[in-house]
Amino acid sequence: MEMENAYKRKKQPEVVRRALLDQAARITLEQGLSKVTFQAVADAVGVTKGGVMHHFTTKNALILEVFHDAMAKFEAEVNQAMAEDPVRYGSFTRAYINATISLGEKGQEELDSQATLYALMLGDSELRELWAKWANAQLKKHQATDNTETLCMVRLVADGIWLSDFSGISISDKTSIHKRLIKMTQPESE
Repeated sequence: MEMENAYKRKKQPEVVRRALLDQAARITLEQGLSKVTFQAVADAVGVTKGGVMHHFTTKNALILEVFHDAMAKFEAEVNQAMAEDPVRYGSFTRAYINATISLGEKGQEELDSQATLYALMLGDSELRELWAKWANAQLKKHQATDNTETLCMVRLVADGIWLSDFSGISISDKTSIHKRLIKMTQPESE
């Protein structure tokens, strides 16, 4: 493979590390968390098993880093959407909905990153705890703008839509549901 030789010829630790994370994420999505082994990741990237172990001392360390990487991308997407939202009320919930529900405008990398985050979180109790810690911190941080029963329900529906997509369950008019959820996050006019 040409890619294999490129990694072996040049010492590019950050490029190799990025490739290891990306391939571990891909294997998680395509085959499941149990199939992520040092050998499988090494083979996918074109390095030795020792090359993987140079970057990650344990499988758990690799998985944790894949999770943190996906989490950082998700959080950045949410934060950017909130920064661009002129309406403070419900801004976290709108950003969360848009980061969670795929309507086709996201690139495959964004979709895979989010799917990796959820697949890892669903498959590992330690990662679920990290996700819960992040989510609870966000809810506390945005309590003044996003702490209503309606906004909570909207976020839960977004999670359900994501899980349906991930599971291959078809949703007849996801775009219409998305618009309705976003409308539910708007401040009520007086």
